[in-house]
Amino acid sequence: MGTSIIEGHVDSATGGPSVFYRLGALRPGQTISIDRADGTTAVLRLDHVEQYPKHAFPTRQVYAHTSTPQLRLITCGGAGQFLAKLTHPAAPQRAGIARGARMSTMQDPAEHLLDLFELLTGDGTSEQLARVPATARAAGVDTTALARIERAGVLALRLRHTLTEHRRREAELAALFDTAGDLARVRDVDAVLRAIVHRARMLLGTDIAYLSLNDDGEGSTYMRVTDGSASALFQQVRLGMGEGLGGLVAQTVRPYATPSYFDDERFNHTEAIDAAVRDERLVAILGVPLKLGSSVIGVLYAAERNSRKFSPDEVALLSSLADHAAIAIDTARLLEETRSALTELNTAHDTIRNHNEAMRRAEQAHDRLTDLVLRGANVPEVAGAVAEVLGGGILVHDAEGTELARIDTTPLPPHAPSVRRSRTSGRAVMWQDNWVCAVLAGPELLGSLTLAGRGELADADRRLFERAGVVTALLLLLQRSTAEAEDKVRGELVTDVLTTSERDRAGVLARARRIGVDLNAAQVVAVAHTGAADRERLAAAASRYATQAGGLAGAHGKHVVLVLPARDAGATANTVVRELRAAVGDPVTVGAAGPSEGIDSVADTHAEAARCLEAMLTLGKQGQGAALADLGFLAVLLGDRTDLTGYVADTLGAVLDYDARRGTDLVHTLESYFACGSNLTRTGQVLHVHVNTVTQRLERIATLLGADWHHPERALEIQLALRLHHLTHRSRSTAAD
Repeated sequence: MGTSIIEGHVDSATGGPSVFYRLGALRPGQTISIDRADGTTAVLRLDHVEQYPKHAFPTRQVYAHTSTPQLRLITCGGAGQFLAKLTHPAAPQRAGIARGARMSTMQDPAEHLLDLFELLTGDGTSEQLARVPATARAAGVDTTALARIERAGVLALRLRHTLTEHRRREAELAALFDTAGDLARVRDVDAVLRAIVHRARMLLGTDIAYLSLNDDGEGSTYMRVTDGSASALFQQVRLGMGEGLGGLVAQTVRPYATPSYFDDERFNHTEAIDAAVRDERLVAILGVPLKLGSSVIGVLYAAERNSRKFSPDEVALLSSLADHAAIAIDTARLLEETRSALTELNTAHDTIRNHNEAMRRAEQAHDRLTDLVLRGANVPEVAGAVAEVLGGGILVHDAEGTELARIDTTPLPPHAPSVRRSRTSGRAVMWQDNWVCAVLAGPELLGSLTLAGRGELADADRRLFERAGVVTALLLLLQRSTAEAEDKVRGELVTDVLTTSERDRAGVLARARRIGVDLNAAQVVAVAHTGAADRERLAAAASRYATQAGGLAGAHGKHVVLVLPARDAGATANTVVRELRAAVGDPVTVGAAGPSEGIDSVADTHAEAARCLEAMLTLGKQGQGAALADLGFLAVLLGDRTDLTGYVADTLGAVLDYDARRGTDLVHTLESYFACGSNLTRTGQVLHVHVNTVTQRLERIATLLGADWHHPERALEIQLALRLHHLTHRSRSTAAD
């Protein structure tokens, strides 16, 4: 019990990296294992990281007695600073030696499953989870139980990965919400910027994060805030406009990332910046612009001392933090302008008082909007609050122009040119008697806000409207994360439905019921394909439609599968075609089957739907929807891998044999007759024979094929056999050549 302390160096001038060289990269939630002399292992979880000046080292906090086991990791952070790492104990871990001895003699499979649950509830690592099946195998557990334990281990690893991703998402959203709260409450812009830079470093897990601002008077950029930096040269570097990666970001007004700074020739390298980057030992750098209107006022960076590729999600997250930093700087600028006006225009105190009142109103409104988002409000609730504050009608649309909310106004589609101007400038723009603001997450367009019927807006109201756009962006990002998680669950359930065994049937039915789907009811299975849009995009559109229809959808194999509550397979296929074509903007082909009666028949229904789709693609019916019953005998012929050679022989065999024995060409006569629309005169002209000769040949064909050969259904079969014979003959000729 109590507090333990470990001190160590980051690096040294002669020895290079030391024991705590990577200490700055630790993030809250990670675990630390310490092997004791008695053979047991203590596992602790990182609680938080603090940085203090050397002269203000928190001696009382570090060395104070605690009622629980705690560990402090202390190291020099560079430039006379110290890092204090405070940890709390993770879930209790049994001694390593004793645990190994116990598990080697365990014969009860339940004990191993219990170990998996204990590791999951105690934040056990993936390596610990993976060792449980191996321990069970070594303990001599029987084959059947061992298979179940191994399956449970796989599911536990998958659950551990899902929980880790959810925690990462929650941490990112929490940081964005905290930053939004900072903007509304904190008046010290340096404190806000330090908090933003620190959060950027923690969320992206980089060695260092920093923010540079433009000095227009000097024509250069300077380092405003750093977090994790150990180089005084780097902290004091000043660059000319257009130099380095930051210059490229400022010139193009878009994010840039490099996995290897010194090998990247896209931007202007200078001796000053290269020396500073080399002194900080940076390798991979990501930079995003801080924008005010159409101007770039600085750059927010995240950097790593090893090579690293930054994902699009990381770029979007850093861009959102950069937007908050720009708002903080802009707010600080407005407050400074207000103070100067109070000093210089003392006689205009009434105007200043009104201005301050507008600012307070904007802050209160922003607090209210932020509080709504934090309490889980939906888009209409946030739109209603904005409409109440600004005194006008509000419309919210997504990036595709779909209306998400409408308050106190008539329907009005988003004005695309105004949305583009707002997206480019980063400001709300006026359109007729309305105002339009693009809803952005970094460079990504999430949708738009329209304030209807307000005409001219005061500057404070305009900025409040723009801040409402930022809050709406946070809300839409949260909803998208939730929807992606639900889509993933539904997509996985589709695969499980199609591959479930009798043993897993009850579990699959229960999971489906939890999301409102009754797999024992009548279900139509539809298989969708598109040659233009990627499968992920099609699967996303199918998932949205299936959720609305009360069904399931997800990628399976090379296609997208929908399981929908319906009874008419053909009508369902046509509906799915319309909905998915409108969503992805490209032709979609859908084969459907059903209805299935119960979960046991879903897999067979899916197989029939897949055969229907293959038949449609073979027949050139792209962009259409149908069931097998809609395709007639052609679907049976082409959709189920029928013997085509045998079909030709059964249909035309008598004529082919006659031609082979007699040296005639009745097959060509048949082809010409059908090609001429069954017109005897035109057929004779094509064959260069008298019409009586054509009649005689057709009589011979009737003798060989039967008197009903020219009836519509039989004629269709003969024409298909002629076409297949022609294609087969041509393929053989080509192969022979």
